Amino acid sequence: MLAVSDLPDILITESGGSIPAWMFWAKAGFLAAFFVVTLLWRTVRPLWQYAAALLTLFLALGLVSLVRNAGWYQENFNYAGVSFFRGYAAIMTLDVLVALAVIAALWLMKRERKDFFLVKGRMDAPVEPIRWLGIKAGESWSVFGWIFAAAAGVGVFVPTVLGIAFSSEDLVRALPLFPFAVLFAAVNAFTEEAYYRASILSTLHEIIGKTHAVLITLVFFGLSHWLYGSPPGLVGFLMTGFLAWLLAKSMLETKGMLCPWIIHFVPDVVIFCSYALMFVRS
Repeated sequence: MLAVSDLPDILITESGGSIPAWMFWAKAGFLAAFFVVTLLWRTVRPLWQYAAALLTLFLALGLVSLVRNAGWYQENFNYAGVSFFRGYAAIMTLDVLVALAVIAALWLMKRERKDFFLVKGRMDAPVEPIRWLGIKAGESWSVFGWIFAAAAGVGVFVPTVLGIAFSSEDLVRALPLFPFAVLFAAVNAFTEEAYYRASILSTLHEIIGKTHAVLITLVFFGLSHWLYGSPPGLVGFLMTGFLAWLLAKSMLETKGMLCPWIIHFVPDVVIFCSYALMFVRS
């Protein structure tokens, strides 16, 4: 898992180097080899769906990367002066396509949406007690889901939005963009829950256990925000890693995507609104 995560990219970047162009495809090749091994070696055969889901994700991300680097894409969606909506709508569209590819793969393997959490789930499901957070037996996700979402939003607001040091004029200019920011946050929360959470948990938790499956999503999601998170670096890793743990926990315990989507959506609103603020200042 670490070999195909962002860890190699982080180590290269932090040591002052630049990520080689072949790095992504080397990871995809590693996953392809791993998938073949799961088919041929009986001992690891239970992991074939996990390998297939990750390989689908990487291939879809690779194709999307090729599209985003294509000349026609740059000319139409990434040029100087492109509108906030047009630029991010193009990114979100490609992200949706990645999510749909992963969902299609999971559907072919699982056949039932509930088996890969593509259902609402039970918002009234009990929260497994978390002593160090003061959550006792009997509490439900219908209450704590919103509490966690609000806390995540505040946690992101402090280092992200306040760090911009925006003026009242910036806020006024950005206000018309905020509805788009909310829309993009909703889409981003869904797509990331689909391919970062549902794909891993649905193919692993019954094989290696809930704890280890959740830990893998924590590391994978956290490392993916080290270089490009908001905020980036160690702080971003710790914040998103903790959030990933909550999201995975809520998905497994509610047996659906609605609760983790809500918890994910609220901080994403803050992040995309910060993008709108930075856009009007550029």
